[in-house]
Amino acid sequence: MESKDLHLIEHMEELRSRIIKTLIGFVAFFIMSFIFVQDIYNLLIKDLEGKLAVLGPSEILWVYMIIAGVCAIAATIPLAAYQLWRFVAPALKPEERRVTFRFIPGLFILFITGISFGYFVLFPIVLGFLTSLSAGQFEMMFTAEKYFRFMINLILPFGILFEMPLVVMFLTRLGIINPAVLKKSRKISYFVLVIISILITPPDIISDILVIVPLLVLYEVSVQLSNMVYRKRLMKEESALPVT
Repeated sequence: MESKDLHLIEHMEELRSRIIKTLIGFVAFFIMSFIFVQDIYNLLIKDLEGKLAVLGPSEILWVYMIIAGVCAIAATIPLAAYQLWRFVAPALKPEERRVTFRFIPGLFILFITGISFGYFVLFPIVLGFLTSLSAGQFEMMFTAEKYFRFMINLILPFGILFEMPLVVMFLTRLGIINPAVLKKSRKISYFVLVIISILITPPDIISDILVIVPLLVLYEVSVQLSNMVYRKRLMKEESALPVT
């Protein structure tokens, strides 16, 4: 019993160490992002007509911090994935270690891809649609806080959700899930994705559809990738069986 308790304590210490290293990395990336935050800010508003309004000095700081925070999150993803891999690696077989290690760069790439899709494709469409509703009726004025809150709420979830195919492949490779489970839970998954889409978009049907469709496509891509990985895994297991 004491041996089990000691083993658990060692695992918890290891987990704490990995979390601390990840947090230190996040803080370092946040500081680096904050140093260049004005350049990033100018890049994000370069296509915006006019200047954004602010209602107080603290709003400027909030905007800069949220921009630096998102950049730090993006940069921390590979580090967090690596620390997680180091934590679970002792429980994996040598081949599983090599395979799962290859997923780490993909997490960063898919996160950036998701944010890019949200910012370059979805955000202009949704913003343009909502702006057109006020044409001739209201005088539109954007505050920096409202503008960036709207932007982050719209594009950040895509950075996370675009990692769904890779996460599904990873869990399938470890044998935690399989394509049959994903197919059986398709209706529930669709419902959850629709709810997420409604929560992260403005309250209009056009925005909802523009978000729901890519998420459903991502889910179907995840199912196909899981099926591919699962078949490959079964073939490898069958080839490893002794011939009788």
